[in-house]
Amino acid sequence: MKPLDEPEIEDLLKKFYERVRADEQLGPVFSVVQDWDEHLVRLGEFWSSVALMSGKYKGNPLAMHLVHANLIRPEMFDRWLAIWNATTVEMLSDDAARLLQAKAARIAARFSLALFDRAVVTVPEATHERPFKTSVTFDETSLPSQLQQFHSVRSWSVIRVDEGQVLYHGDLVGPGSLVESGRSQTVPPDTIHRLEVIAPMKVHVEFFDQDPTLSNQHQKGNDHA
Repeated sequence: MKPLDEPEIEDLLKKFYERVRADEQLGPVFSVVQDWDEHLVRLGEFWSSVALMSGKYKGNPLAMHLVHANLIRPEMFDRWLAIWNATTVEMLSDDAARLLQAKAARIAARFSLALFDRAVVTVPEATHERPFKTSVTFDETSLPSQLQQFHSVRSWSVIRVDEGQVLYHGDLVGPGSLVESGRSQTVPPDTIHRLEVIAPMKVHVEFFDQDPTLSNQHQKGNDHA
């Protein structure tokens, strides 16, 4: 499967916001945007960071929505998601569409909670079988510096080595452990860790709402039933 890339995101956003701006319910809200070329650039950076973990976006989208809270109604989130879901299905692969739909639902739930003190949209049920986000594939030259420094994330993550090998450090001291091609390293939430480049490699990271090893344990249980 071809991974989602930035040109696809840019094309998706152009089509999606053409529809949003023409929508009777949502169009008036987005009329506050004065420079759509610039706005689409910022939106591209935002979705690149959300979907590809590129780190390009440096703004605060929630703060911008709060500024225009008087224009926003709870039912608008459902309409926004309906157009988003239809556009992703039309323009992306099934896996990429599901990924962006799940991310959009979480964003809408968070924003609606901030604006109306309740989540007015339903977030898809969490699963340990499918990641809610997958990074782009990094090599030894493109691995972000933040992944090479000790850090932690709030969700479960799985570091998958597609080619070569990488050294995983799960604590502040010690030699680390080697993760080779075709293998992976599962990292629980809030675990301090980093990656060390020691050879040519390709690696990507998947993020889960629940322990992804549960699916393997469940399968083993079924095998022995």
